[in-house]
Amino acid sequence: MWCVPEIDEPFVERMKDVLELYARPHDPSEPVVAFDERPVVLHDNARPDRPMRRGKPRRIDDEYVRRGTANIFCIVEPKTGRHLTQAIEDRTRPSFALAGERIARAYPQAHRIHLVLDNLNTHTPASLIKAFGTERGRALASRFAFHHTPKHASWLNAAEIDASLVSRECLGRNRIPTLAELRRRVRQWNAAADRARRKINWTFTVRDAERIFGSDWFNRIVS
Repeated sequence: MWCVPEIDEPFVERMKDVLELYARPHDPSEPVVAFDERPVVLHDNARPDRPMRRGKPRRIDDEYVRRGTANIFCIVEPKTGRHLTQAIEDRTRPSFALAGERIARAYPQAHRIHLVLDNLNTHTPASLIKAFGTERGRALASRFAFHHTPKHASWLNAAEIDASLVSRECLGRNRIPTLAELRRRVRQWNAAADRARRKINWTFTVRDAERIFGSDWFNRIVS
């Protein structure tokens, strides 16, 4: 269920910006890439499970042990189905900067990469500059155009759909005890999704937003 506590000019401007970006025809020189994060709690079995035997299913004890936390960067180009999702240790500024560098390397011929993100304080060009230094960081930041979703509207980020797929298809209800195991699973999922070119068919448009939120105030604020 959408939670929109306040409709104001910044909300409308950002919503319109993101929706118009999704509506553009695909342009390899200016790809649109959505980026989201999914924290993961690592769990291990408190006791060894009992393997499946003839006539008996595998049995796993309900008790588990926490083994720390990790993070998944969900990265997808919706119109082409290109996936760069990866599991990492955390979601700090250096981790975001490394992810940005990875995205830039994946699109060496792109003139500008349009990056759709939420409003986490690490999702800024400053993170790239702090991680790589002024010259290299600014050069990397210049490869991107940052498009932030409105506050309380992360549902406008197409990468949330990928995050949901990763949760259901890759993680499921399995206990994952280590970062290495999480990385292995996510690599396998990403390889399959990328190979299949699983696109995201985004259908919510500016016209839909006007209809749902009210065209009078929408047109007034935008104009």
